Amino acid sequence: MTFITRFAPSPTGPMHLGHAYSAMLAYDISQENDGDFHLRIEDLDQSRAKIHWEEQIYEDLSWLGIKWNKTVLRQSERLDLYFTEMLKKAENFGLFICRCSRSDIASITSAPHGADGLVYPGTCRNGKHTFSTEMRKNPDLLQSNIRMHPMLDKTFFNFQENIFRKSKQAFTFSEFKKSIGDVVLWRRGYAAYHLASVIDDAHQGVTDVIRGEDLFEATKIHVVIQNVLDLPTPKYHHHRLILDEAGHRLAKRSDAQSIKTYRALGYTPEDIRELLGLV
Repeated sequence: MTFITRFAPSPTGPMHLGHAYSAMLAYDISQENDGDFHLRIEDLDQSRAKIHWEEQIYEDLSWLGIKWNKTVLRQSERLDLYFTEMLKKAENFGLFICRCSRSDIASITSAPHGADGLVYPGTCRNGKHTFSTEMRKNPDLLQSNIRMHPMLDKTFFNFQENIFRKSKQAFTFSEFKKSIGDVVLWRRGYAAYHLASVIDDAHQGVTDVIRGEDLFEATKIHVVIQNVLDLPTPKYHHHRLILDEAGHRLAKRSDAQSIKTYRALGYTPEDIRELLGLV
């Protein structure tokens, strides 16, 4: 089987050292395994995605020496597909329309925090809804979320097979419901990250997902969605995060550690590799 991995940035700000580490690590591993490296642009939220940031991604990756397959998948062009694929398994997903805002959920003091934010308390779960592809652009749906409440009775084994350290994980669906709950699959007019990511990984034939450990818990969501959609589960590898001097995660809102800034300061791709411990 061909080793296939990907890098999937969002064009909502400049690429920083953390993005470079993830992209270079995934690219290096794909090369070591004679595999394929895909680039995917996760531009679902068109209110935040900007074409100049997308162009900067291509420029920065090229400068870093990363080569990707010619076809770049852009999620904003695939909304009809995501909606259709979700509806094919509407009953299995236990889909329901939710009109709760984040503040509504936060106002319920018993709602614990999970991998997808606050664990949804089930306020709208018992509503009766008929889903069809024609409803995607319904004005009411543009102001609502679609959540899933699947009923699965199983244990999910080995959702992570980590090449960085020996670690295999398992979780039951009962644990998933308590700690994560009714995940949003469709978010006020566009596919949620979890749904789109799972469908695209399957479409691109991804065998190994290499990403930051901040997405470790989100992987459980992806494995559940894959099971409902009857899609294969890739191997997941979660790497360390690149932090600033204060020990905080790097943010796109700060240009201080952007790749563009390092380039302007005269750094070379080899300097970036050394800075990130990739030599």
